[in-house]
This record gives sequence, C-alpha cells and structure tokens, in this order.
Amino acid sequence: MKNAHEILKQVNDFLASLPYERKPKSLYEPVEYVLSLGGKRIRPVLMLMGYNLWRQHPEDILMPAIGLETYHNYTLLHDDLMDNADVRRGHQTVHRRWDANKAILSGDSMLVLAYQRMQQVPADKLPAVLDIFTETALEIGEGQEYDMTFETRNDVTEDEYIEMIRLKTSVLLACALKIGALLADAPQEDADRLYRFGEQLGLAFQLQDDLLDVYGDPKVFGKAIGGDITSNKKTYMLINAVNRANAEQRKELEQWIAAKDFDREEKVAAVTRLYDEIGIRQLCEEKINYYFSQARKTLSQVQVPEDRKAPLFTYMDDLLHRNK
Repeated sequence: MKNAHEILKQVNDFLASLPYERKPKSLYEPVEYVLSLGGKRIRPVLMLMGYNLWRQHPEDILMPAIGLETYHNYTLLHDDLMDNADVRRGHQTVHRRWDANKAILSGDSMLVLAYQRMQQVPADKLPAVLDIFTETALEIGEGQEYDMTFETRNDVTEDEYIEMIRLKTSVLLACALKIGALLADAPQEDADRLYRFGEQLGLAFQLQDDLLDVYGDPKVFGKAIGGDITSNKKTYMLINAVNRANAEQRKELEQWIAAKDFDREEKVAAVTRLYDEIGIRQLCEEKINYYFSQARKTLSQVQVPEDRKAPLFTYMDDLLHRNK
C-alpha cells in the first residue's frame, strides 16, 4: 500500500508530464495554468487510494484520476467567475489573469478534457464509471444552483445547507473513491461503503472550509480571510449565528448583512466577534468532528485487512488537522 504522500507525488508528476498540443495554444494556457497551481489533489488521491485497497500499482489508473482533477478544477474556474473571486490558491483567478470569456471557454474545454481522460479505463468498466461520473457532475451543478439561490434567501435551514454541500462538494470525493473501487473489482457492498465514507469526509471537509474562511491564516489558506462574511454567503456558521443569536446580536448581524457600503475589515471583525459571542466556532468544530467520526466508522466496515486501510485512516487524520 502506498501512502497519500507517495500517491500525491505520482499525481503531480503525471499532471506535469501531460502535453497540451492542440491549438489554439491560447485556449489551453488557462487549463495548464489552473492545473499547475497545486492544491491538495484530494480527489485523484482518494481514487488511487480506493483502488489500492484491492490492487497494487495505483499508477495504472492515473489518467481517469486526472480526469476527475480536471473536472474539479473546471468547477473552480467557473465558481471563481460566478463569485467574482480574485485569488485562488494564492494566485490570480483565470478571469482576472485573462478575462471572463476566456474563463468560460477554457472551462468548457476542461470539462470535455475531463471526460476524455475519464473514459480511458478498461472497456468493461467504462459504462459504470461514466454513469457515476455523469450523475456526480449533474449533482454538483445542482449543488451550485442551490448555493446561488441561497444568496437571495434569508430562511436557509441547516439541513438545506448540509444537503447543498453534500451535492456541491461531498459527492465528488465519494465518486473518486467508488470509481477507484470499481476499477479494482471491489465487491459492490464495499464500493458503496467507500461512497458513503467519501460523502461524510466531504461534509467535514467543506465545514472546515467554512471555519477556515473565518479563522484561518490568509498566508496559509491561500485566499483572503472573511470572504464568506463580506459576501453574506449562507454558510453553516452564518445560518446558525442568525438562528442562535439573541435579539441584540441578531439585530447587529442583520445590519451587517443589509449593509451596502462598509469597510471590509470592520465587517469581518464585527461578524467574527459575534460568532465568538454566540459560540459558532465551537458548534462548527463539533459538527466537523461528528462527520469525521462517522467517516471513520464507515471506513472501518470496508472488508479489507486493517493494514491496507491504514493509509486512508492516516490521510483522513491529516485532513482533520489541516489549516488550509
């Protein structure tokens, strides 16, 4: 069994070796740029680790794993455009470095490249792989739509939010693990267990992002802290802050949410102070720990020897203690 660091190196080396020989070159420059910015590569790493539970040589499925990473970065490219974000992983977003038209067109090409790379699996596995990948892609779009519609609502519930992040974030981690298992000829029951494990891991991961956007170190996190606060994004934290605030706290929160002209640093500091007063950080950390605990239970049920699951447990612990 390879550990996550060994698999990550394989992923990065393979990505760096991929040629982009099609023309016009200007169309593919943003694709190369986005995929060169690094990141955790969680999805391809999970796919290879899922495969490695049953089969040696996870490098045998590097191309479909890179297909999943290509798809993930396509969604980020378009998300950044929709959110009008300036920075991704400490670098300019594509629509800032080039323009919006380039972000749309290059992003569309990334989606096609993702399918081209994903289909490079054994012929007998192709229908099942494309079925789960396509269903996942549809769900992610649905999650993004929920996320955008939440911006115009002030009555979003915690359950609605959890379902939105399950669709927008968790299902892609679950998809990665299940495809890895399917390509390794894993029993269907175990492939399904890995899918549930990925969902739970993804929920914890997204809630961590919510937390880090408020309490993270911007030099480490890779983007400005407080972006969710300044944009009034309906996160787990804001939803619970509004619901749990006393009358005075709720009034102040609503004033900041309604404000059109404000000093960014002042708003971030004020809302963070309210989160501290209401106990939102602790609440979010408890929810994160809950989903990590559920993920551990689900992974423990996968019917392979414990020593083969050990790298996945270690990787999960690394994600639990991440700071970016």
